[in-house]
Amino acid sequence: MTARSAPDRLLSVLAAFDHEHPALCLTDISRRAGLTLTTAHRLVAALTGWGALERDPDGVYHVGLRLWEIAALAPRGLALRQIALPYLEDLYEATHENVQLAVRDGSEVVYIEWISGRSAVGVHIRVGARWPLHATGVGLALLAHADTAFQEEYCAGPLTSFTPYTITDPARLRRVLAEVRRSGVAVSDRQVTDDALSVAADVRGPGGAVVAAVSVVVPQQAAQVPVLAPAVRLAARGISRALGWQPERTP
Repeated sequence: MTARSAPDRLLSVLAAFDHEHPALCLTDISRRAGLTLTTAHRLVAALTGWGALERDPDGVYHVGLRLWEIAALAPRGLALRQIALPYLEDLYEATHENVQLAVRDGSEVVYIEWISGRSAVGVHIRVGARWPLHATGVGLALLAHADTAFQEEYCAGPLTSFTPYTITDPARLRRVLAEVRRSGVAVSDRQVTDDALSVAADVRGPGGAVVAAVSVVVPQQAAQVPVLAPAVRLAARGISRALGWQPERTP
Protein backbone atom coordinates (compact mmCIF):
# COMPACT_ATOMS: atom_id res chain seq x y z
CA MET A 1 0.00 0.00 0.00
CA THR A 2 1.37 3.43 -0.94
CA ALA A 3 2.09 5.66 2.04
CA ARG A 4 -0.12 8.70 2.27
CA SER A 5 1.57 12.09 2.12
CA ALA A 6 1.38 14.57 4.99
CA PRO A 7 -1.07 16.84 3.12
CA ASP A 8 -3.29 13.83 2.37
CA ARG A 9 -3.33 12.89 6.04
CA LEU A 10 -4.17 16.46 7.09
CA LEU A 11 -7.02 16.59 4.59
CA SER A 12 -8.32 13.22 5.78
CA VAL A 13 -8.63 14.67 9.29
CA LEU A 14 -10.70 17.59 8.02
CA ALA A 15 -12.74 15.27 5.80
CA ALA A 16 -13.71 13.25 8.87
CA PHE A 17 -16.15 16.05 9.70
CA ASP A 18 -19.41 16.39 7.78
CA HIS A 19 -23.02 17.37 8.41
CA GLU A 20 -23.73 14.04 10.09
CA HIS A 21 -20.53 14.25 12.15
CA PRO A 22 -19.94 17.90 13.12
CA ALA A 23 -18.31 16.99 16.44
CA LEU A 24 -15.82 14.17 16.92
CA CYS A 25 -13.57 12.87 19.67
CA LEU A 26 -9.97 11.98 18.82
CA THR A 27 -10.77 8.26 18.55
CA ASP A 28 -13.56 8.95 16.04
CA ILE A 29 -11.30 11.21 14.01
CA SER A 30 -8.64 8.50 13.92
CA ARG A 31 -11.16 5.89 12.76
CA ARG A 32 -12.93 8.05 10.16
CA ALA A 33 -9.65 9.39 8.76
CA GLY A 34 -8.06 5.94 8.61
CA LEU A 35 -5.10 7.01 10.75
CA THR A 36 -3.40 5.59 13.79
CA LEU A 37 -4.33 7.27 17.04
CA THR A 38 -0.81 8.65 17.41
CA THR A 39 -0.81 10.20 13.94
CA ALA A 40 -4.32 11.58 14.41
CA HIS A 41 -3.32 13.13 17.73
CA ARG A 42 -0.33 14.88 16.16
CA LEU A 43 -2.29 16.21 13.17
CA VAL A 44 -5.27 17.29 15.25
CA ALA A 45 -2.94 19.19 17.57
CA ALA A 46 -1.40 21.00 14.59
CA LEU A 47 -4.79 21.85 13.10
CA THR A 48 -6.10 23.03 16.46
CA GLY A 49 -3.07 25.24 16.97
CA TRP A 50 -3.65 26.85 13.58
CA GLY A 51 -7.38 27.31 14.22
CA ALA A 52 -8.77 24.82 11.71
CA LEU A 53 -10.19 22.79 14.59
CA GLU A 54 -11.45 23.79 18.03
CA ARG A 55 -11.59 21.61 21.15
CA ASP A 56 -14.43 22.05 23.65
CA PRO A 57 -14.19 21.45 27.43
CA ASP A 58 -15.32 17.83 26.96
CA GLY A 59 -12.43 17.09 24.64
CA VAL A 60 -14.62 16.99 21.52
CA TYR A 61 -13.36 18.65 18.35
CA HIS A 62 -15.29 20.94 15.98
CA VAL A 63 -14.40 22.76 12.78
CA GLY A 64 -12.70 26.03 13.73
CA LEU A 65 -13.49 29.60 12.78
CA ARG A 66 -10.21 29.91 10.87
CA LEU A 67 -11.58 27.59 8.20
CA TRP A 68 -14.74 29.69 7.99
CA GLU A 69 -12.62 32.77 7.43
CA ILE A 70 -10.78 31.07 4.58
CA ALA A 71 -13.96 29.62 3.08
CA ALA A 72 -15.55 33.08 3.08
CA LEU A 73 -13.06 34.06 0.37
CA ALA A 74 -14.49 31.52 -2.10
CA PRO A 75 -16.15 33.43 -4.97
CA ARG A 76 -18.87 30.78 -5.26
CA GLY A 77 -19.54 30.81 -1.52
CA LEU A 78 -20.05 33.71 0.83
CA ALA A 79 -19.24 36.37 -1.78
CA LEU A 80 -21.94 35.08 -4.13
CA ARG A 81 -24.34 34.68 -1.24
CA GLN A 82 -23.90 38.31 -0.18
CA ILE A 83 -24.62 39.59 -3.67
CA ALA A 84 -27.62 37.31 -4.08
CA LEU A 85 -29.20 37.73 -0.65
CA PRO A 86 -31.32 40.86 -1.37
CA TYR A 87 -32.89 39.12 -4.37
CA LEU A 88 -33.44 35.92 -2.42
CA GLU A 89 -35.16 37.94 0.31
CA ASP A 90 -37.40 39.59 -2.30
CA LEU A 91 -38.34 36.17 -3.66
CA TYR A 92 -39.11 34.96 -0.16
CA GLU A 93 -41.31 37.99 0.56
CA ALA A 94 -43.21 37.31 -2.66
CA THR A 95 -43.81 33.63 -1.86
CA HIS A 96 -43.13 32.99 1.87
CA GLU A 97 -41.79 29.60 0.77
CA ASN A 98 -38.36 27.97 0.81
CA VAL A 99 -35.87 29.95 -1.27
CA GLN A 100 -32.51 28.42 -2.19
CA LEU A 101 -29.27 29.37 -3.91
CA ALA A 102 -26.92 26.65 -5.14
CA VAL A 103 -23.83 26.02 -7.24
CA ARG A 104 -22.56 22.94 -9.07
CA ASP A 105 -19.61 20.94 -7.80
CA GLY A 106 -18.95 18.08 -10.18
CA SER A 107 -22.03 15.87 -10.36
CA GLU A 108 -23.63 17.42 -7.28
CA VAL A 109 -25.38 20.62 -6.33
CA VAL A 110 -24.17 22.44 -3.21
CA TYR A 111 -26.54 24.78 -1.38
CA ILE A 112 -24.92 28.03 -0.26
CA GLU A 113 -28.03 29.83 1.01
CA TRP A 114 -31.50 28.85 2.18
CA ILE A 115 -34.36 31.00 3.48
CA SER A 116 -37.38 29.27 4.98
CA GLY A 117 -40.58 30.37 6.67
CA ARG A 118 -42.26 28.68 9.62
CA SER A 119 -45.13 27.44 7.46
CA ALA A 120 -43.02 26.46 4.42
CA VAL A 121 -42.96 22.85 3.27
CA GLY A 122 -40.26 20.73 4.92
CA VAL A 123 -37.15 20.12 2.82
CA HIS A 124 -34.04 17.99 3.28
CA ILE A 125 -31.81 20.99 2.67
CA ARG A 126 -29.35 23.05 4.67
CA VAL A 127 -26.47 25.32 3.78
CA GLY A 128 -23.60 23.11 2.62
CA ALA A 129 -25.84 20.17 1.75
CA ARG A 130 -25.21 18.22 -1.45
CA TRP A 131 -27.68 16.46 -3.74
CA PRO A 132 -27.39 14.80 -7.16
CA LEU A 133 -28.05 17.23 -9.99
CA HIS A 134 -30.98 15.36 -11.58
CA ALA A 135 -33.14 15.28 -8.43
CA THR A 136 -33.51 18.98 -7.65
CA GLY A 137 -34.73 22.08 -9.43
CA VAL A 138 -31.45 23.95 -8.99
CA GLY A 139 -29.57 20.85 -10.08
CA LEU A 140 -31.58 20.53 -13.28
CA ALA A 141 -31.05 24.24 -14.04
CA LEU A 142 -27.30 23.83 -13.60
CA LEU A 143 -27.07 20.53 -15.47
CA ALA A 144 -29.05 21.90 -18.42
CA HIS A 145 -26.36 24.52 -19.00
CA ALA A 146 -23.31 22.33 -18.39
CA ASP A 147 -21.18 21.37 -21.38
CA THR A 148 -22.59 18.69 -23.64
CA ALA A 149 -19.96 16.06 -22.84
CA PHE A 150 -20.63 16.34 -19.12
CA GLN A 151 -24.39 16.15 -19.67
CA GLU A 152 -24.04 12.97 -21.69
CA GLU A 153 -21.79 11.39 -19.09
CA TYR A 154 -24.20 12.33 -16.31
CA CYS A 155 -27.32 11.17 -18.14
CA ALA A 156 -25.69 7.79 -18.73
CA GLY A 157 -26.13 7.23 -15.01
CA PRO A 158 -26.50 5.79 -12.58
CA LEU A 159 -29.37 8.13 -11.62
CA THR A 160 -30.22 7.64 -7.95
CA SER A 161 -33.91 7.42 -7.06
CA PHE A 162 -35.35 9.05 -3.93
CA THR A 163 -39.09 8.81 -4.63
CA PRO A 164 -41.21 7.10 -7.31
CA TYR A 165 -41.11 10.42 -9.19
CA THR A 166 -37.33 10.81 -9.40
CA ILE A 167 -36.05 10.89 -12.97
CA THR A 168 -34.01 7.74 -13.54
CA ASP A 169 -34.43 7.29 -17.30
CA PRO A 170 -31.59 8.90 -19.33
CA ALA A 171 -33.82 9.68 -22.32
CA ARG A 172 -36.37 11.39 -20.12
CA LEU A 173 -33.66 13.39 -18.37
CA ARG A 174 -32.34 14.61 -21.72
CA ARG A 175 -35.84 15.76 -22.68
CA VAL A 176 -36.24 17.57 -19.36
CA LEU A 177 -32.91 19.36 -19.81
CA ALA A 178 -33.91 20.46 -23.30
CA GLU A 179 -37.14 21.90 -21.91
CA VAL A 180 -35.19 23.73 -19.20
CA ARG A 181 -33.06 25.42 -21.85
CA ARG A 182 -36.15 26.28 -23.89
CA SER A 183 -38.28 27.68 -21.06
CA GLY A 184 -35.61 29.17 -18.84
CA VAL A 185 -36.90 27.37 -15.73
CA ALA A 186 -36.47 23.92 -14.24
CA VAL A 187 -39.25 22.11 -12.39
CA SER A 188 -38.52 19.26 -10.00
CA ASP A 189 -41.81 17.63 -9.07
CA ARG A 190 -41.67 15.37 -5.96
CA GLN A 191 -38.22 14.08 -6.88
CA VAL A 192 -36.67 14.38 -3.41
CA THR A 193 -39.80 14.18 -1.25
CA ASP A 194 -43.29 13.28 -2.40
CA ASP A 195 -44.87 16.49 -1.09
CA ALA A 196 -42.66 19.23 -2.58
CA LEU A 197 -42.12 20.88 -5.94
CA SER A 198 -39.35 23.29 -6.84
CA VAL A 199 -39.04 25.85 -9.61
CA ALA A 200 -35.52 27.03 -10.43
CA ALA A 201 -33.71 29.35 -12.84
CA ASP A 202 -30.06 29.77 -13.76
CA VAL A 203 -27.85 32.63 -12.59
CA ARG A 204 -25.18 33.94 -14.97
CA GLY A 205 -21.84 35.59 -14.40
CA PRO A 206 -20.25 38.52 -16.24
CA GLY A 207 -19.35 36.46 -19.32
CA GLY A 208 -22.76 34.82 -19.58
CA ALA A 209 -21.75 31.43 -18.18
CA VAL A 210 -24.14 29.85 -15.68
CA VAL A 211 -22.55 30.09 -12.22
CA ALA A 212 -25.45 29.27 -9.88
CA ALA A 213 -29.17 28.60 -9.68
CA VAL A 214 -31.97 29.97 -7.53
CA SER A 215 -35.18 28.17 -6.66
CA VAL A 216 -38.37 28.27 -4.65
CA VAL A 217 -39.76 25.07 -3.09
CA VAL A 218 -43.49 24.83 -2.40
CA PRO A 219 -46.04 22.17 -1.37
CA GLN A 220 -46.72 20.06 -4.44
CA GLN A 221 -50.51 20.08 -4.08
CA ALA A 222 -50.68 23.88 -4.05
CA ALA A 223 -47.94 24.51 -6.63
CA GLN A 224 -48.72 27.03 -9.37
CA VAL A 225 -45.74 26.84 -11.70
CA PRO A 226 -46.99 29.54 -14.14
CA VAL A 227 -47.17 31.96 -11.20
CA LEU A 228 -43.87 30.96 -9.61
CA ALA A 229 -41.76 30.81 -12.77
CA PRO A 230 -41.72 34.58 -13.51
CA ALA A 231 -40.81 35.39 -9.90
CA VAL A 232 -37.94 32.90 -9.89
CA ARG A 233 -36.68 34.11 -13.27
CA LEU A 234 -36.82 37.71 -12.03
CA ALA A 235 -34.74 36.84 -8.97
CA ALA A 236 -32.20 34.94 -11.07
CA ARG A 237 -31.93 37.79 -13.54
CA GLY A 238 -31.47 40.32 -10.73
CA ILE A 239 -28.62 38.29 -9.22
CA SER A 240 -27.07 37.87 -12.67
CA ARG A 241 -27.10 41.61 -13.30
CA ALA A 242 -25.62 42.25 -9.85
CA LEU A 243 -22.79 39.88 -10.81
CA GLY A 244 -22.13 41.90 -13.96
CA TRP A 245 -24.09 39.92 -16.53
CA GLN A 246 -25.35 41.80 -19.55
CA PRO A 247 -28.00 39.99 -21.63
CA GLU A 248 -26.73 41.25 -24.97
CA ARG A 249 -23.36 39.60 -24.30
CA THR A 250 -24.74 36.17 -23.47
CA PRO A 251 -23.61 33.56 -26.05
